[in-house]
Amino acid sequence: MQNLIAFITTSLDGYFADTKGDMSWGHKSDPEWAEFVSGNASQGGMLLFGRVTYDLMIKYWPTPMAKQQNSTVADGMNSAQKVVFSRTLKEATWQNTKLIKSDLPGEIRKLKQQPGKGMCILGSGTIVTQLAEERLIDELQIVVSPILLGKGKTPFETLKQRLPLKLLKSRSFTNGNVIHYYGPSA
Repeated sequence: MQNLIAFITTSLDGYFADTKGDMSWGHKSDPEWAEFVSGNASQGGMLLFGRVTYDLMIKYWPTPMAKQQNSTVADGMNSAQKVVFSRTLKEATWQNTKLIKSDLPGEIRKLKQQPGKGMCILGSGTIVTQLAEERLIDELQIVVSPILLGKGKTPFETLKQRLPLKLLKSRSFTNGNVIHYYGPSA
């Protein structure tokens, strides 16, 4: 069975996007962070997106600029098998991408049963919330970026129930980011 990881970057006050939907503040890099991100990207596995995150990713990763700025991550993102969940998207044009329009939890249960290196949801707060409520996320990786936004969109604003988690480990970086790894609480 494949594990499902959710990877989300938040501000120190808990927002993953500002009031205008901007997430660029979460991409503060330095050599240590770049090495970590490249290592994550090279692990393989299937990438999962909601429509909004997919739209952001496809505008950057398949471009020559992405290849020039971070070729390892660009290669990983572009070659990875990808799934976008959307009721409104007409087609998924990024290479190796499958579009699924309904039954998110059911489709994830099927995907988890397939052989593979695991699955990772990047961003996509609405999808993460739905799957967390269904207890389908095996590990939640939250990167806390050293910035205060004051207002914005939280990754779990549609959560309908409390979901207790246990801290598995944490790591801090020289750019001020701290990543916390959480698993379901027993």
